[in-house]
Amino acid sequence: MKKRLVILGAGESGVGAALLGKQQGYDVFVSDGGRMKEVYKNELEANEIAYEAGTHTEALILNADEVMKSPGIPEKNELVKKIRKQGIPIISEIEFAYRYKGNSKIIGITGSNGKTTTTSLIHHICKHGGLDVALVGNIGYSFAKQIAEDPKPWYVAEISSFQLDDIQYFRPDVAVLTNISEDHLDRYDYKFENYISSKFRITMNQTAEDTFIYCEDDPVTMQFIRNYTIKSNPLPITMNKDLNKGASIRNGFMTVAAGDERVQMSIYDFALKGKHNQYNTMAAGLAAATVGIRKEKIREAISSFENYPHRMEAVATIRGVEFINDSKATNVNSTWYALESMTKPTVLILGGVDKGNDYTLLDELVAEKVKAIVCLGSDNKKIHEAFQGKVSVIMDTTSAEEAVFASFRLAEKGDVVLLSPACASFDLFKNYEDRGDQFKLAVRNL
Repeated sequence: MKKRLVILGAGESGVGAALLGKQQGYDVFVSDGGRMKEVYKNELEANEIAYEAGTHTEALILNADEVMKSPGIPEKNELVKKIRKQGIPIISEIEFAYRYKGNSKIIGITGSNGKTTTTSLIHHICKHGGLDVALVGNIGYSFAKQIAEDPKPWYVAEISSFQLDDIQYFRPDVAVLTNISEDHLDRYDYKFENYISSKFRITMNQTAEDTFIYCEDDPVTMQFIRNYTIKSNPLPITMNKDLNKGASIRNGFMTVAAGDERVQMSIYDFALKGKHNQYNTMAAGLAAATVGIRKEKIREAISSFENYPHRMEAVATIRGVEFINDSKATNVNSTWYALESMTKPTVLILGGVDKGNDYTLLDELVAEKVKAIVCLGSDNKKIHEAFQGKVSVIMDTTSAEEAVFASFRLAEKGDVVLLSPACASFDLFKNYEDRGDQFKLAVRNL
């Protein structure tokens, strides 16, 4: 009798898991409560996988042997509660993919901020260093689909806390935790400790043969690290002292020491600028050194890397005003990092769907660097309350075009207009990419 695998959510991870499940001989059924993209429908039909869209038929779901749910579906969902009540195991896509990875090795990256940049940079260094490696996970390409269609000896996986919530045996050979700050608290009963525990699950199944890279300068990581039994080999990164093992930046020089080789290079040769990116670069260089990439290859790759769109992306300079698209900043901490790297007077575009934000974190940087705040959201009350009296101008806008035009009027030659919203985007936009794209278009139309 075939094992019945029910997949909730027909996005990238759901369809990827369906393809791998079919290949591995499961009876697969995909159920999506919303609209399904044509490209995913076509893929399921081409592979003769049963599916439904726009509804969840409970009789077809609650007879599952196992359920793989999309990371976007919360625990408090009524259907999820019913599945739990019946005792049907719920797993995430990375857990399912992990079962069929064979002898392949995994570098897994999680954290509240910097994980996409760090993941992309690790992939770039490993590829440049000669590894046959795929970039998978939260970054946009399904881990399960990669294993089904084009398995590799190495995977670099960006992993969210939601994906870690539903792992059982998933074990990365190298785990990277960039940092932990308040994010997604609406999914964790507004308890920061629950979210912190999710992040540390990346080390849960690691053994003494594995490596755990973490930031010694991150207060939350250091406060809670003792609460978890971590069996893997710890490698810290820091800017506060020299290390025999790990990565450090001192006096403008990075030193990476994982094995016998020591990699040294000037931070002025890093492709990625800003203090937060120096942390990302240390983590990536250390991960690459851990898996045996040669030091000259690490140096070359770090200096040749090109970052992804919507992450501190320089858009244009118009009449001496520089425009930067950091639409990927969907929480306060990301915006803190963006502001921290600003060296010119800044007009800050903030706002969107608030996930329980504490804006007091930004007070000092706003006082020091921000001359005006332009709100871009359908409800900006909380931003007004947080910064009233701390900046001379706070104004509301309801479209990217309006926000760009208002910011340009407020800026002078030598200033920066920074879109770093600290909020999710789905009040006015499809997603953060759409928000960033509309911002860029509006800048080009000035």
